Amino acid sequence: MEDMLRLWIALAGFGVYLSLRTVYRLYFHPLSHIPGPKLTACTHLYEFYHNIIRPGMFLFEIEKMHQQYGPIVRINPREIHICDPDFYDEIYASSSRRRDKDPKYVPTYALPGSMVAAVSHEQHRFRRGILKDFFSRRSVAELSDSVNERVQKLMTRFEVERMNQTIVSLDDAFSALSSDIITAYCCGKDWDFIEDENFRSDVRNAAENAIAFTHISRFVPWLVYAMSALSPKTMAFIMPGKAKLFEFLEAFLEYGKMESYTGKRKTMVATLADESIPAKERDYYRLRDETFGLIAAGTETTAKVLTAASFYMTNDRRVRETLQAELKQVMPTLDSRPTWAELEKLPYLSAFINECLRLAYGITARLPRVAPTESLQYKEYTIPPGTPVSSSTYFIHNNAYIFPEPDTFRPERWIEAAEKGENLKKYLVTFNRGTRGCIGINLAHLELFLTIAHFARRFNMELHNTELEDFRIVRDMTMGVTRRGGFKVYARLSRVDE
Repeated sequence: MEDMLRLWIALAGFGVYLSLRTVYRLYFHPLSHIPGPKLTACTHLYEFYHNIIRPGMFLFEIEKMHQQYGPIVRINPREIHICDPDFYDEIYASSSRRRDKDPKYVPTYALPGSMVAAVSHEQHRFRRGILKDFFSRRSVAELSDSVNERVQKLMTRFEVERMNQTIVSLDDAFSALSSDIITAYCCGKDWDFIEDENFRSDVRNAAENAIAFTHISRFVPWLVYAMSALSPKTMAFIMPGKAKLFEFLEAFLEYGKMESYTGKRKTMVATLADESIPAKERDYYRLRDETFGLIAAGTETTAKVLTAASFYMTNDRRVRETLQAELKQVMPTLDSRPTWAELEKLPYLSAFINECLRLAYGITARLPRVAPTESLQYKEYTIPPGTPVSSSTYFIHNNAYIFPEPDTFRPERWIEAAEKGENLKKYLVTFNRGTRGCIGINLAHLELFLTIAHFARRFNMELHNTELEDFRIVRDMTMGVTRRGGFKVYARLSRVDE
């Protein structure tokens, strides 16, 4: 009887606690003046339901909140989401204004030792500083010949497939290309993904495994550290793709340390392991997480844009013919080798790539930032220091005021804006912006310009089992997911007349 009484007292006490907490969050919390549903202000369970029970659907619930409450909404008890393209640079500010990451959000990445998981501005700056010289425009430009060599390998593979009239999985092919490029840059050697008969997809499989756990990792963060302690056998059962890549990374890291130089440049792996770096910043798990993050991001984001490009240039004959006509100016023959700088001067190619970047989105997830000492002012709303504030590429790129008919692929919009003196690229945030913007943006641009130019100049395509609906984002798993998972394009290739 006494035990039952104690249980009832405990339950009553817990009920009182929940009631008081709810009242506080609704009426006395520093964010109580921010519009939004009462339920999201009270509890994280609303987000839990729409991201865990209904995997990856919370993004679209946020969209509904904005439609009802306006551009600023309180999406959970402690976080604000702002859907205003002109406020984006306040959230993701430059280095003159400190922005931390939200410690409650970084478990999403499941890479606690990586740059992307660094919470404080100072730790991120230190980790980014180790690698930033590798990704400067000058350093990336020096890669042009080696990147072009791999692009030509892929074009040769495509020519064989064309001659055999094979239906090609272009998404696998482009993933193989970007995997070869980033692995070679990281440790001085690629792993012949392009040469593989089926376009080896270790990195892609690992990335797909990882994004399936992103929301779970955030709500159950201890799983991130538990995964690191799992035996290879257990990891292979739970996340076979990631386990296989970790096994691959063992050899990768070892090779990268031994082959400490590629050409005149020290490899990324060797640089990360340099003895001048504090020991805690170069232990095995730190190296593994950072390397996995670099390879996964360097593979999937670029490959996704290339896959989208192959579809959109085929889906609209007018776009394809305009693009090919312009390319012939700098590529009069199929074996022409224009430089990156020459290709960047082509207005339609640049516009085409911008439109591909817009509709490929990059990361669709909201990316909270915290101004630890600064109050932010959005219209009449004051946002207290320490508040996680986020936005989403998905909403910026689908803003109908900035991009009329946002679902329509129309490269001309970029040319028309430039002719009017409008900076439309201000709203292209595929690579995020501010101090935490993607470190690999220059490398991605180099790959996109070279690959799209050579592919479009040489090949036409006939799509198979691929349609526009396959490019509609239906879930947000950090990366946007379609009904098929990632972007997929199946096609039979034909040759372009010289």
